Amino acid sequence: MNSHKESHDLLDICKLAPVIPVLVVDDTASAVPLAKAIIGGGLRVLEVTLRTKNALDVIKEMVANTTEGIIGAGTLLSEEDVYAAKNAGASFGVTPGITDQILRACAEVKLPLLPGAATPSEVMTLLARGYSVQKFFPAESNGGIAALKSILGPIPGVSFCPTGGVTSTNALDYLSLKNVPCVGGSWVAPENKIKNADWKAITELARRAYALNEHFNT
Repeated sequence: MNSHKESHDLLDICKLAPVIPVLVVDDTASAVPLAKAIIGGGLRVLEVTLRTKNALDVIKEMVANTTEGIIGAGTLLSEEDVYAAKNAGASFGVTPGITDQILRACAEVKLPLLPGAATPSEVMTLLARGYSVQKFFPAESNGGIAALKSILGPIPGVSFCPTGGVTSTNALDYLSLKNVPCVGGSWVAPENKIKNADWKAITELARRAYALNEHFNT
């Protein structure tokens, strides 16, 4: 897949909602009700992290049983993760950083990638390879809003999805930046609410996150 086309596709995905929930899910029985709860609140793009033994099965369940959801696989750390995510039906992949092996694997299987970057050099390296939409990670510990403002000046052609330390409290400040179309965060679906199957509470959290869009509507 052409990385320029990937970035165009990912920018369209990032613009669908202000927040991409970052999900840690192990129980496959929770997959479908969780996805439906979040989508019901207005957030259509979900990132399921490959941090649990059943994460790939969770992705498969979500993809097979939700028609409106766009399900991505996060925490891709190797070529094997890329192939597994693609086989599970993920629509896109997310990495905390970059390796040549991961970039090649994503191109090979045509998996759009939101690659992680933390420094101007990493941002420039990815941009040179056609990735104009990137994940800024870990956002808060790498300078947060001030860092993204500083990057905007010399590198205006890159859009970011900041993740890592982004919360319901500071999300709006990030979204106010010209180079931030969306943010990633785990607060929409806390692990304790997933464990307790509190889908109503998760839908309400998703609805509040989606409502952040209202601050930018004219």
